[in-house]
Amino acid sequence: MAVYTEITDDELFAFVDGYAIGRVLSCKGIAEGVENSNYLLKTETGSFILTLYEKRVSVDDLPFFLGLMTHLAKKNVPCPTPIINNAGNTLGTLCGRPAAIISFLDGLWPKRPTAEHCAGLGEAMANMHLCGADFEIRRENNLSVASWRPLLESCGPRADEVRPGLAGLLAGELDALEKGWPGPGDLPSGVIHADLFPDNVFFQGKELSGLIDYYFACNDCFAYDLAICLNAWCFEPEGSFNITKARRMLTAYRRVRDFSQAELAALPLLARGSAMRFLLTRLYDWLNTPKDALVTPKDPLEYLEKLRFHQGTSGPGAYGLE
Repeated sequence: MAVYTEITDDELFAFVDGYAIGRVLSCKGIAEGVENSNYLLKTETGSFILTLYEKRVSVDDLPFFLGLMTHLAKKNVPCPTPIINNAGNTLGTLCGRPAAIISFLDGLWPKRPTAEHCAGLGEAMANMHLCGADFEIRRENNLSVASWRPLLESCGPRADEVRPGLAGLLAGELDALEKGWPGPGDLPSGVIHADLFPDNVFFQGKELSGLIDYYFACNDCFAYDLAICLNAWCFEPEGSFNITKARRMLTAYRRVRDFSQAELAALPLLARGSAMRFLLTRLYDWLNTPKDALVTPKDPLEYLEKLRFHQGTSGPGAYGLE
């Protein structure tokens, strides 16, 4: 459950009084999510998300995250909008933690994504990339290739507790990724979401209604965002890769923003890197999350199988493209 900080009624009422959103009617913790404490807040004027930013989110990054959501919402990207308080700020303090109230988006995330869902995501992601082009604040991707070896080293030989030989396998793959990873300016870049998993994308019926949770957003190459989504959306529960879903996602994306030849050529490597990034963060959490923690760590080996798939590809044809 993603509620790490409990709020008393008096603290809640005093905080909400700082906004022109009416009297509090209810406030209930939200179980999904792993980084922050989230509450569904209902007032006389509507529904909102109240977020308390916990230790894993740097206060210095919050102007980027909140500013980006405001910027994209003004361009009609379907994303939550931070509410400005009576002092003219989107960020306040609640229970000793940075906190914000953000608009609530209707919709459901797809538990079993279809090819149609993937197409909707591809179109919306391309539009988000274009609309973020003139966002002036920058944030480097602190979970890109430079961070992966320190992450693996922090796990040490304990990685082999998850699967014998895993530490050596990942070290060898890191050698290849570090050698081949594109440098600054090699690929078209800008603001990316970097965490567009199905539970961060809402639909109403067949229509995409929201892209949420921008707390990993950063500046990086656009194709890396696509690679993350290939891993998150296009593998079936038993582990097989669904090329139809991949083709629909990528084709819908390129109708809005076309790929360069360099992006097409780099896609298999970027997909390997995306698999490595989530494998390593899951591995770290798997080995270091206390047994009695409120959050259950996710299995890192799911991403080992995805990594192996991408290691066996030779070009964009593996993803349904020419």
